[in-house]
Amino acid sequence: MDAEVPVLIVGGGPVGLTARALLERWGVRTLLVEKRRELSPFPRSRLVNVRSMEIFRQLGLAEAITARAFAPEYGRIRLRDTLFDGDFATDAMAGINAPIPESPVIGALTSQDRLEPTLLAAADAQVLFGAELVELRQEPDGLVTAVLADRHGGGKARVRARYLLAADGANSTVRHRLGIDTTGPGALRSFTTVVFDADLDGWSARQPAGVYATAHGSFLPLYPEGGWAWLVPTPDDPDRADWPGLVSRALGDATMHPEVLRVQHWMVNAFVAERFGHGRVLLAGDAAHAIPPSGGLGMNVGLADAHNLCWKLAGVLNGWAGPDLLKTYETERQPVAHLNLRQAVANSQLWVQAQNRRQEQLRNGGATQVELPWSQRYFAQLGLVLGVAYRSTAVLTDDDTPPQDDQGTDYVPTAAPGHRMPHLWLTDGESTLDTLGEWFTLLTPDPAYWERLTTPPWPLRIEALPEALGCGPHGAFLVRPDGHIGARWRDRPPHRGALHDALTAITRATGGWSAPPAGTP
Repeated sequence: MDAEVPVLIVGGGPVGLTARALLERWGVRTLLVEKRRELSPFPRSRLVNVRSMEIFRQLGLAEAITARAFAPEYGRIRLRDTLFDGDFATDAMAGINAPIPESPVIGALTSQDRLEPTLLAAADAQVLFGAELVELRQEPDGLVTAVLADRHGGGKARVRARYLLAADGANSTVRHRLGIDTTGPGALRSFTTVVFDADLDGWSARQPAGVYATAHGSFLPLYPEGGWAWLVPTPDDPDRADWPGLVSRALGDATMHPEVLRVQHWMVNAFVAERFGHGRVLLAGDAAHAIPPSGGLGMNVGLADAHNLCWKLAGVLNGWAGPDLLKTYETERQPVAHLNLRQAVANSQLWVQAQNRRQEQLRNGGATQVELPWSQRYFAQLGLVLGVAYRSTAVLTDDDTPPQDDQGTDYVPTAAPGHRMPHLWLTDGESTLDTLGEWFTLLTPDPAYWERLTTPPWPLRIEALPEALGCGPHGAFLVRPDGHIGARWRDRPPHRGALHDALTAITRATGGWSAPPAGTP
């Protein structure tokens, strides 16, 4: 059937499903289409970092995700000669293997095929599986027209939308149809994931890890109740490969008889799109940036894309923001994608350096230990995860705002505009992050004073903040719905219209709006 909807989401992976849940929470009706007939059965991305878990906490999903994930002690990588040898190097995944003081949550190690059903159930908006986008037009009337083809029945339907959000992967059909180029190395190498069963679970429980990296490929436990995956460069003739035999030889134990369940070939891509959209079509996740898997960054960067973009779409569609606000999506997120791409490539190089160093030691009959060349860096990237700083017209900097910097792997909490609001326990036992939602949050030691300054049409809540983070007794932090600080006042603002002016500037509002009912296009 033909349909009209405020937002059409193309792609049913974690980013598209999260965007669907966020937009529903923010009062925007969506339709999600996915060309596959069902959710992916492959494990694929496996690490939900601490920032992504904060987003899922906001959606009320954190406990459900954690309940089906591995215990924290599996948040570790072990490098060894064969699967059954001892470690020659190991490192913890920061924010995964243990709680950290900088966040009220802990990340999780869980397979993507375990995560996606939870995200699908998080919203009631319609989903069409087996529907492939085959035509795309931006009409003079301001709508986007998409023609969808039923991949199995042959029928077609037309969907008209105010906006289209493309989360359709590294080989994005939408990106290609828009003619958007990419920068970066591009396709790096083809890998194969072999999902198999073998009697390894009791052994791994005594030596827990999320990744066992060996000279014969990487082994990954998939679920707490069992199941394994083997990641290896794709052989020259994969269609004729003896996958059970290859897995058995890689395990290094002839007594093992693994049962191969699935085999998937995939390409490691490394690029960032030159633009994150065109007109009313916007790219997110792997459609906007493909980040190699070393370090577990890719999916999490895409989830942060959705968090950044969806409140802006909601503001425009619900009438309290101007369309120019959407321009800040690319301004804020594209530098983050480049930064994460550089780190992932560096992670891959460090991994190879460690393995090469170990092989040299073995050839020389040296010691059985090797120092990690990335000591406290690999998977210890809280600066990338929590230290992102935005600079755009949706952030009002002040004289004390530091220049945009690359925190890299180190994270130093700061309440400067553009940064994520730091986690701080409030008097009622909640985190400052728990005050955030489908609204702007004003955190201040003097709520009564600021209550007198509020003006419509923006969704705004005022919460009490202990006198901390460099804020005076009458100061305040204006936090955007994505948790980043949009403006701050060290003490009382210079005039009574300061809050109104800040919200106007951040949302690119032109004034004179009255907010329509939630979800109205």
